[in-house]
Amino acid sequence: MNFDPDVAAKVNAETDPEPFRQRVWVLADPRAGTAAQAIAVAEALGADFKAIPLDYSWMAALPNQLLGASFRGIAPEVRREIAPPWPHIVIAAGRRAAPVARAIKKRAADENSRPFLVQIMYPGSVGLADFDLVAVPEHDQVAPASNILPIIGAPHRMTPSRLEKARQEWQPRWLDIPAPRVALLVGGATRRRKFTGAMAAALGKETAQLVRQLGGSLMMTTSRRTGNDATLALSKALSAAGVEPQRFHRWGDPGDNPYDGLLACADVIVVTGDSVSMCCEACAAGTPVYIFAPPGFASERHQRLHQELYRLGVAQPLGGEAAASNHPPFNPAADIAREIRRRIGV
Repeated sequence: MNFDPDVAAKVNAETDPEPFRQRVWVLADPRAGTAAQAIAVAEALGADFKAIPLDYSWMAALPNQLLGASFRGIAPEVRREIAPPWPHIVIAAGRRAAPVARAIKKRAADENSRPFLVQIMYPGSVGLADFDLVAVPEHDQVAPASNILPIIGAPHRMTPSRLEKARQEWQPRWLDIPAPRVALLVGGATRRRKFTGAMAAALGKETAQLVRQLGGSLMMTTSRRTGNDATLALSKALSAAGVEPQRFHRWGDPGDNPYDGLLACADVIVVTGDSVSMCCEACAAGTPVYIFAPPGFASERHQRLHQELYRLGVAQPLGGEAAASNHPPFNPAADIAREIRRRIGV
């Protein structure tokens, strides 16, 4: 179920208003970003779901081929949470959750129940047929199959209702900041890619140029992965270009994290291209989005995602003239939820 680039309006973050009465379990990975993808789909279903926090044992590091459909990769206290009544739908995300989801289906089948298994992200070919629906980002280039649903990007929890709540909370705090407000969301180094001081300086220079073109103000936040050296290089480049942030929340600063508020209240968003989730969340509100992804910074799969977002018209590369425009809210969670409903006949 691919997105149609000519009707990007179908990328709608709102859930179906029809009540969803199926019993839903969400297997919540310890990594917050991975868990959020599964929770986002349950929320898009409109389900009153049960979240089961996964605590992995050392065996979870083993290949899924060795684990099979089993609970061997999770701690004993988590296993005690997995008991009848069995759910109608199980939503999992990430490779390590896949054996657990398959084991639930196997145990339920022994008691004449058959949960509908939904997997977010490709779990590998082992046991793939046990899943009724596998939502896989197109930039991962997975071979097609009857239970594979290609999506663009990643599902997230930045729905219109959540953004409106953030807008009501943060807008009064920022009345003194002149519009248009440019929000800069900075990620940083990944396991295989560095975020160098030179890259941070280039980000500062290009963002300052955009702010000056728009005649607006800058608000920004960094992340755990940004690092002190890159943060300093970014700040120096902005100052040298004559742009000082009206609000600057560094990673670890005291007080509330303004991330949701920036997404909700910004007139324009600049985001670094190192995170799939962050790029997709930046596109959630429908405001113009610019992605910073210089050579050597983003992986090939991330670059493919950027091109898909550009093709959809929900983002454009940072640099050059300010030409991005408003677009429909972007969230693949709604598309996954619609496909679940279609397949189970709700």
